[in-house]
Amino acid sequence: MRLDDYDQDINVEDQRGAAGGGGFGGGGGGLLLGLLPMIGSRFGCGGVVVALLLLAVFGGLGNLGGLLGGGGSAPSTQVLRPAGNGETLAQKCDTQAARAACNAFSSAQNTWEAIFARSGQRFVAPKLVFFGQQGGQSGCGAAMSAMGPFYCPSDQGIYLDTGFFDELTNRFQAPGDFAQYYVIAHEFGHHIQNLTGISERVQREQQRLGRAEGNALSVRLELQADCYAGVWAAANRDRLEPGDIEEGMRAAQAIGDDTLQRQSQGRVVPDSFTHGTSAQRQEWLRRGMESGDPAACDTFSGAV
Repeated sequence: MRLDDYDQDINVEDQRGAAGGGGFGGGGGGLLLGLLPMIGSRFGCGGVVVALLLLAVFGGLGNLGGLLGGGGSAPSTQVLRPAGNGETLAQKCDTQAARAACNAFSSAQNTWEAIFARSGQRFVAPKLVFFGQQGGQSGCGAAMSAMGPFYCPSDQGIYLDTGFFDELTNRFQAPGDFAQYYVIAHEFGHHIQNLTGISERVQREQQRLGRAEGNALSVRLELQADCYAGVWAAANRDRLEPGDIEEGMRAAQAIGDDTLQRQSQGRVVPDSFTHGTSAQRQEWLRRGMESGDPAACDTFSGAV
């Protein structure tokens, strides 16, 4: 996909030189427990119960190597000083992976700003925050590489350790620039949900529901973000190159809950899904691409 001309008018923060991201234990279970406050904030009580179930059943399956949609963490007591103060945008988007993220972020921002303008809605741009293996700090708590890319509604930031792009290629067997752009476009979709109030409505609903029902709402939220990523791709169809759509579909297939659970545990537990199956993720990404219409991304009506 031809995205080599990112807009200079984007908000990029560089925390890759910051030291320490907060104190979590070494195991997946310890990380999952550390994530509970953020899970509760984002997904309500149902999300917390789901996380506890994952811990009990899978011994920490909640850390699946960076599910799109991300996680979050318990607030850290360590105050980090962001690195790169005074850096130019080119210095922040310095590596090939960082430039890819900046390109996709800029494109998504321009796309959604135009969509909001056409519908008479007020658009507020998020920020893109890079952090490294040593961790970083978000408005939702510590940012850690094991959490994968995530969106923090508290500070409207999309957080990314660009090393995840290598994992996408090597671990998930989903190479290609469009697969990387899909990661950013999906997280941008969560920002759109935050702006439109969808995330808040889901959280309120989850607080009164049981585990299974609350978890099902989380799946619908994530699938809508996939569809929004497809809407972005459709709006930039003239920049697509041969093979791009296939790259996106491979990425969506690779990070489906059923695929990840089967690879990690050898079994699938549908009640524990939080992002949707591979087939569901591919389907909603495809719907967004084919329609180019955010209204077609209503994952909260009918079956998904």
